[in-house]
Amino acid sequence: MKLKDKNILLGITGSIAAYKAAILVRLLVKEGANIKVVMTKLAKEFITPLTMATLSKNPILVDFFDPENGQWNSHVDLGSWADLYLIAPATANTMGKMAHGIADNLLLTTYLSSKCPVMVAPAMDLDMYRHTANLKNIEILKSYGNIIIEPGTGELASGLSGKGRMEEPEMITQKVIDFFSVKKKLKNRRILVTAGPTYEPIDPVRFIGNYSSGKMGYALANELAEQGAEVILISGPTSLTINDSSIKKIDVQTADEMFDAAVKYFKNCDAAIMSAAVADYKPAQQYTQKVKRKSDKLAISLEPNKDIAAHLGKIKKKNQVIVGFALETNDEFKNAKQKINTKNLDFIVLNSLKDKGAGFGFNTNKISIIDKTGKVDHFDLKSKNQVAVDIVKKLISLL
Repeated sequence: MKLKDKNILLGITGSIAAYKAAILVRLLVKEGANIKVVMTKLAKEFITPLTMATLSKNPILVDFFDPENGQWNSHVDLGSWADLYLIAPATANTMGKMAHGIADNLLLTTYLSSKCPVMVAPAMDLDMYRHTANLKNIEILKSYGNIIIEPGTGELASGLSGKGRMEEPEMITQKVIDFFSVKKKLKNRRILVTAGPTYEPIDPVRFIGNYSSGKMGYALANELAEQGAEVILISGPTSLTINDSSIKKIDVQTADEMFDAAVKYFKNCDAAIMSAAVADYKPAQQYTQKVKRKSDKLAISLEPNKDIAAHLGKIKKKNQVIVGFALETNDEFKNAKQKINTKNLDFIVLNSLKDKGAGFGFNTNKISIIDKTGKVDHFDLKSKNQVAVDIVKKLISLL
């Protein structure tokens, strides 16, 4: 039983290929998986909820609530329960909505709130599949980190023959098994990650900060956990959440608080990834009362914060690895290479605000990785989840 105790949420959309979902559920259950099924209303026209409920051994979910008893079907709870969200078959309509954040049914709202990996098995006629809009939507879904199970080529329901056939249930089941069988390369490793901004208070209501969302650091923490690591995530103020029990989140506000937490935990870690956008300066004086507006100019004296990465670089042991980040606006490679030496980093991740779609607030990033020898690896614009994969691969090569 290669999928024993794995929680798989199966999404079924309105395609003639929905009949294959019955076979797929039987195969997944046979491998030991726990299956819950969410269907669109149109999917019920192709395969009955009774069939799917019998095979999955769980009630089928279609609507946000049961009109007979008012029981609420929480898309958030479904997304948290699942280890994998498998949408098979996925119509062009559903994939288009997924690509553009449209959530007009339970299947789609669950997709948008899921923290687990998502697999998508398209099914449609060949002309629909190769339409430019559909192919673009597939690329968008890939950029978000979704795993696309390429459709097969053969006879289609329309009578035509070509690409668009949903992959056979046996092949999809094997892909799911392969997904969960990937070796956890960071098992028994403890990695520290800093993420988000720091806020340096001026008075009780004002602060010095920056635009960091924390998305890159949180993506790194999740990818490290996926690779089996125990993660210490030291996070500045963000709106992001963590649901993985292998990630210990420590909330901080100021650079001094982040410094203290990083020093405390780093000594027992194998590596540290310093992705936080730490404020370089803080007010020399912090007012205990709100500063009132006056006609005269207000001058605020600033003093430097402690350099967290540089300090960890001084105290690191031979078997520890430190990864730095450099967000630059000019002389990017010169400044990044200098930081490797001054902070005793093993490699640095460089991104530039000149690159469209990179930097603070975006869901995408474009990076270059520079190591101690000066070797540079360039990467295209990707989702921050995919960027995290590239960075973690580099880290694994050094550990």
